[in-house]
This record gives sequence, structure tokens and C-alpha cells, in this order.
Amino acid sequence: MPDDQLPGGILHPAPFTHRNIEVNGVRLHYLDYGGEGKRPMLCLHGGGAHAHWFDFVASEFTRDFHVMSLDNRGHGDSAWAEPPIYNYENYVSDLNQVAGKLDLRDFVLMGHSMGGMISLVYAATHPGRTSALVIIDSTLIIGEENLAGLTARSQHGGKAHATLESYVADFKLRPLETEATPEMLRYMASRAARQFEDGQWRHKIDRRVMGTRTPINGMRHFGQIKIPTLLVKAGLSKRLTPEIIASARAGCPQLELAEVSNSEHHITLDNPTGLRPVVRSFLDRHYR
Repeated sequence: MPDDQLPGGILHPAPFTHRNIEVNGVRLHYLDYGGEGKRPMLCLHGGGAHAHWFDFVASEFTRDFHVMSLDNRGHGDSAWAEPPIYNYENYVSDLNQVAGKLDLRDFVLMGHSMGGMISLVYAATHPGRTSALVIIDSTLIIGEENLAGLTARSQHGGKAHATLESYVADFKLRPLETEATPEMLRYMASRAARQFEDGQWRHKIDRRVMGTRTPINGMRHFGQIKIPTLLVKAGLSKRLTPEIIASARAGCPQLELAEVSNSEHHITLDNPTGLRPVVRSFLDRHYR
């Protein structure tokens, strides 16, 4: 299936170039959607996902931004870390080195779910690099109870399939709830798996990722954010409660809120055409 076509679907993914960069001793892969010479925009996927989750969002912004999407360590086509250290401090450190090596300045940082938490912590602890922050339906307080299920899942190797076609047919999102089309799910599934040395097809993720994440309270970082910030809630998701939103706004008075309807947690897959104008409107207000 060509990278520039989604059979049976109306939407088309943005064209991209595969690129790699080494930071903290780990080779990281990212997608470059074009727009060189313009203000950078870097996108971060959620836990268990991959850089292609922004393929159907990026085309909205390449006219005005140099858009890139990073595979976090242990995810997608990035290398697995040895030893397997996957906590928010590592992800933020990787992001800081990526920004430095690519000379990203005054860039827009947009993250979904886990990527939103990484983006929040980075923007708070590395002021001066980012000029705008977009957090998409992230869990902003992650306790031990949130991680218990992940730890259990990390202890087995994942379901194996004899063919890529079998993997794609069996693919499921986590959380399971989604409004994404079957074509969208097949597209993402086909980019989520690789063939391992035993000939079987499995998810590309290093499953040890799920067993090494640590609790984090993102709310304490909002008071350090001084740049324009957009918090995007999925209309059908319960992650961003009124209490969480009020607390975030108390620490970050300039925080703006937008909601994307007809979407569960996986907004970039469920309703990319609803997400794009929400983010575009936010950026237009601050860059024009």
C-alpha cells in the first residue's frame, strides 16, 4: 500500500520523508512532512502508538510550518533502549536533544496522550525553546493505578502473526473505543508491525516500555508554562474532566480549551478533519 494513498478513504496522508537522529545513545526515527525553512512544528504520539498518527493532520500545517513527527524511543521505527529505560525524564531528555541537534527554535510542540505529557514537561522545564504548546486529550495525573495494567502487559511478548495481513486484520487500539474508519485502522496497523527474527509479525513497540513508566503529576507543570497553550479534549473521552481543566487553567491562565466532537481518545485517527481547524485557529491567533 503506497504511503500517499489510503484505499477506500476520502482522506489522504501527507507525504513524508523518513529521517533518523541519534540522541542519548538511541537512534530515533522521525517523519519529515516538509516545509523546510518555516517555523518548526514537532508532533509527539501517545504510548504504544507511532509517528504516523499525525499523517492525516500534518498536511493542514505544512503551508506555514516545517512539520515533523517523532517516534519516541522504543516505539515505531525508533530503536529500543538498552538498558530498557522508558520514563518521562528519558523522553523529555530525548526531546531536548532532538531540539538541539535539529536546531529547533520557537517551535510549536503538539502531543497526543503520553506525547502531550512529554510536551507539557518539556515546555515547562526547557523555557525559551517552544513558542506554542498543544496538548491533545492527555491523562495529566498518572498514578500507580494507571500503570498497573501496563506492567502486566509488558511481561508477555505480544500476539504473533504469520503474516502482516493477519496482524492488520487483528489490530486493535488501546483504549479500544474509537470512531476511526476501518480504512484508517488498517493504515495505522500496517505501520505498527514488523517481522521479527522468528519470522512472526508483532507490534514494533518494545513491550518493556509499558513496565518502566513511572507515576507523574503533570498539573504542577502548568504554572511554569508562559507560552500560548491549547488543551484539546476529545468529545467522547473522559480524560479531561472539568476539575482537571479548571486546575490547569489556575496554573496557566492563558490556557485555551477546545473540544473535538465525534471522537474518542484517539483524535488524530477518529476525527482528524475536526482536529485540524481547531489547532489551525489557535495557531492563527498567535502567529498572525
